[in-house]
Amino acid sequence: MKIIAVYNIKGGVGKTATSVNMAYTIAKDGFNTLIVDLDPQGASTYYFKADPKLKGKSKKILSAKKDISESIVTTDYTNLDILPADPSYRKIDFIIDDLKGGDKWLKKILKPVKKAYDYVILDCPPNVTNLSENVFRNSDLVLVPVVPTILSVRTFDQMLAFFQEEKIDDNKIIPFFSMVEKRKNMHNRIMNEFLEKNSNTINVGIPYLSLIEKMGEYRSPVTHKYPYYEASFCYKKLWKELKTKIA
Repeated sequence: MKIIAVYNIKGGVGKTATSVNMAYTIAKDGFNTLIVDLDPQGASTYYFKADPKLKGKSKKILSAKKDISESIVTTDYTNLDILPADPSYRKIDFIIDDLKGGDKWLKKILKPVKKAYDYVILDCPPNVTNLSENVFRNSDLVLVPVVPTILSVRTFDQMLAFFQEEKIDDNKIIPFFSMVEKRKNMHNRIMNEFLEKNSNTINVGIPYLSLIEKMGEYRSPVTHKYPYYEASFCYKKLWKELKTKIA
């Protein structure tokens, strides 16, 4: 089982859209896939029309005292399941902090389903917290959507610095471009500069399209609803390159 975290310190950069479309694309490729919605806002849960089954169980699940498989929900798509979000996830940091051996928290809660899934996609909330540090240490890859703007590049540099300061392997950080507007000279210039500086970047730019923004309306991955549109081809290319790196 390979764990891929979709993360950025900054919010509003396309993390959930990436998580949802990558999870669907991987499942479509024939791999048993689990998407774990770690964000209390539950956007991935909403997109997949999942009904959370965590009521009264969340604390035991988060503290690894209860098997998460009891709360995993099947989606409408072959090979793809989801562990839905719950408002109590806002307390994850405190739970991790209180756990004995909390540094291995992520591996502990996923252990019961280790043999059931080929890939786990983590839709992570922003900011640097106990949860994010745990995710960094226990994921196989950290996929980072970077909007080609000054502030987004700055937050990527901050994330890279955090990995180095905490002695976490920064080779697992895999950036790619998100919400790209190719008509903007600034976007093109920043992408070229970023590629020169960060050799681990997957040179894929997910376009800034209303089609992706409207996922909340049709509640389905773009890659399923509109498989032959540009955005879908970009997500498929992203998975193709990512599969090579994780191998």
